[in-house]
Amino acid sequence: MTPETTTAANEFVIEALIRLAINLAVLFIVIKLLYNRNSDKKGNLFAFFLMGTMIFMLCIVLKNVELQMGMALGLFAIFSIIRYRTKNMAIKDMAYLFTVIGISALNALLDYPNPVRGTILVNAIIILTIFLLEISFKKEEKKNVVEEAPVKKELTVEQLAKKAAKKEKKMFNKANPLKKHQLLYDNIALLSPDKMEELKKDVSGRLGIKTEKIRIRKINLVAGNAELVVCYRTEKKKPSVVE
Repeated sequence: MTPETTTAANEFVIEALIRLAINLAVLFIVIKLLYNRNSDKKGNLFAFFLMGTMIFMLCIVLKNVELQMGMALGLFAIFSIIRYRTKNMAIKDMAYLFTVIGISALNALLDYPNPVRGTILVNAIIILTIFLLEISFKKEEKKNVVEEAPVKKELTVEQLAKKAAKKEKKMFNKANPLKKHQLLYDNIALLSPDKMEELKKDVSGRLGIKTEKIRIRKINLVAGNAELVVCYRTEKKKPSVVE
């Protein structure tokens, strides 16, 4: 190798390392500081960093190819429509993926008139745009959540009384669970569905309990009786206080 070739190769390596450092710093800001804080999909961080690094390396290595702009557009077209087979990506995630690819390609390919100012300006515009969009859309989402929050209506006296009665009944049922009793019943005329209330009253009167449910297990028309399962509750009385 001639001294000119060695010098050119060294300059290329130094320039590539500087561009790589800038690209990684910008990717860290975009992916870690902006995307990670505004998204619950932490698993995409690895893919975004790896995608950005690989796009940068491909572009920097093939930078001197004559069709460098066509190659860049081809990379945009290919990677911007990627869909992972396991699950589809959200639109916001696809936008960040496209941004990562664009940043890596720009930092690798573009030759700015003033390298320092040009690199800082272009990357700063991208970062500032993402930051402003995240803030504005976050405020919109919070506003929509507040507007869609249900307004509590004031209950009337009757509704409060019904609510209290339901709560009291629920507590009573919890403290006094249903008990079951099986018996042989002889008045089969009251076993039809339209006479269920009369059947409850008759059974309650005979047993001296308040019947809530009755289930018919078996009817014997020859003997003129039926096997019933009676469900009832035994009310627990509060102990009286003796003065």
